[in-house]
Amino acid sequence: MLKEHFFKILHVSKFKTNNTIIMKKKLLSLLLLAIPMLTFAQEKGLDQQIDEAFGNATGWFVDLIFYQIPFTDTISIYWVLFPLILGAMYFTFYFNFINFRGFFTSVNIVRGKYDGLEGKGAGKAIEVSSNVSTTEEGDNPDTIRVEGHDGEVSHFQALTAALSATVGLGNIAGVAIAVSIGGAGATFWMIIAGFLGMASKFVECTLGVKYRDIEADGTVYGGPMYYLTKGLKNKTLGKILAGLFAVFVIGGSFGGGNMFQVNQAFQLVENITGGKESFLNGYGWAFGLVMAVLVGIVIIGGIKKIAKVTDKIVPFMVAIYVAASLYVIFYNYDMIGDAFGQIFNGAFSPEGIAGGAVGVLVQGFRRAAFSNEAGIGSASIAHSAVKTKYAASEGMVALLEPFIDTVVVCTMTALVLIITGNVTAENASLNDAQAILLTSGAFESAISWFPYVLTVAVVLFAFSSMISWSYYGFQGWVYLFGRSKKMEYTYKIIFCVFVVIGAAASLGSVIGFSDAMVFAMMVPNMVGLIILAPKVKEELKKYTNAIKVLKAEA
Repeated sequence: MLKEHFFKILHVSKFKTNNTIIMKKKLLSLLLLAIPMLTFAQEKGLDQQIDEAFGNATGWFVDLIFYQIPFTDTISIYWVLFPLILGAMYFTFYFNFINFRGFFTSVNIVRGKYDGLEGKGAGKAIEVSSNVSTTEEGDNPDTIRVEGHDGEVSHFQALTAALSATVGLGNIAGVAIAVSIGGAGATFWMIIAGFLGMASKFVECTLGVKYRDIEADGTVYGGPMYYLTKGLKNKTLGKILAGLFAVFVIGGSFGGGNMFQVNQAFQLVENITGGKESFLNGYGWAFGLVMAVLVGIVIIGGIKKIAKVTDKIVPFMVAIYVAASLYVIFYNYDMIGDAFGQIFNGAFSPEGIAGGAVGVLVQGFRRAAFSNEAGIGSASIAHSAVKTKYAASEGMVALLEPFIDTVVVCTMTALVLIITGNVTAENASLNDAQAILLTSGAFESAISWFPYVLTVAVVLFAFSSMISWSYYGFQGWVYLFGRSKKMEYTYKIIFCVFVVIGAAASLGSVIGFSDAMVFAMMVPNMVGLIILAPKVKEELKKYTNAIKVLKAEA
């Protein structure tokens, strides 16, 4: 019996190893086959032709999602901002300013102060679904990446996993464009929108945990697809909204969460090494190939070994970025008062950089909403994998995301730009790659070597964003097509191929369409959040009562 068991384990281990090796070989072969095709496409201008044809076919959808409602001759507002900001305001009042009064409780949860609650057996029983596709050892590779070493993540790991998808290029390039258009005053409204977004994150991530699927082996499947399907009383509506969200999150993972990230990272690396004279000019495919292999290693096997590294990328780079920002700010300490004066004066009595007070407010709200993704629903996918019996506990942790992403990191970028004199209307027309260079130059004025550090940071931010978005897209993919191995590897291979394409090709319309799909996720998600808000209030009451009991016992 023991001998048979030993040989069974040996066979399973050998099969798993061989299977992983075969999949890596297939991935590498596909990536290598893509290189000559991309080279041919670049020489013949095929990527531009594809881009134009794709733009003609999908332009209506992009125009619909990013339609701007005209208010004056100079001010137009994206309609998607209204449900995001109004929804955030509604949740702020509905939950009695949970984004403010729950802040220190959230910090304590991350610190592990209330971990004792998890051993008391309270909380709603977790649903267990009947089908799952796992490795031969009973683990889902992507879930292990997000969940940690024992099949589920700590609150801190869930927070960093979700942050890796939001902290990145938007905090560096997007802020530079926002303050260039809206002036220093846009920073104030960006901070306000960041605080409001904390309430939306609380709601969606509480629901992500409450309605998740947990397999018998610990594998977690969660996110809007599940709380829309299982939470709404109208099951037909729930399935339709969940299906739409799944389609949108898959599209967003290929473009905004993949192609855009690697494309902008390569442009910055190319610029820092000489621009058009760079030795990398024309070799975007090589950069993309390296990134694709690294991403592939993470999402196709080998995830347990590098989980510790990926969990540290975001906290480390955020710490470096904030420390450098503080250095630049205090290096110019005599201008700090004037900078805050510009922010407050510009917020309420602007000098017309973006058409007055409304224009400044719009730019701040737009950058905050586009940066922290509160209300989009994506973060709830990562947070649903947390190890807890109390859904509201993870919602409380999640509300720290917009604070870190927008209130801290985005504000630091804005202050650096204001203090170094880089907030000018002439910079309003910059694209993302040029805006990164503008921010880089602002840091360089105080730290001569920091542009190189920033380049590394951008590449790492792009890498971590791609990893997290691959997980988001994968969850949407398996929701639609099932949890079989074939479907799992099909998605992951396609994702890695798109990394190479994103670095090598000029596919603006494709990325624009994908960005539209990211914000289209907001439509089905917000419907679910509004309807299910009372369920979140029940979970919050259950958790706060448990904390009171724990404190009383102490």
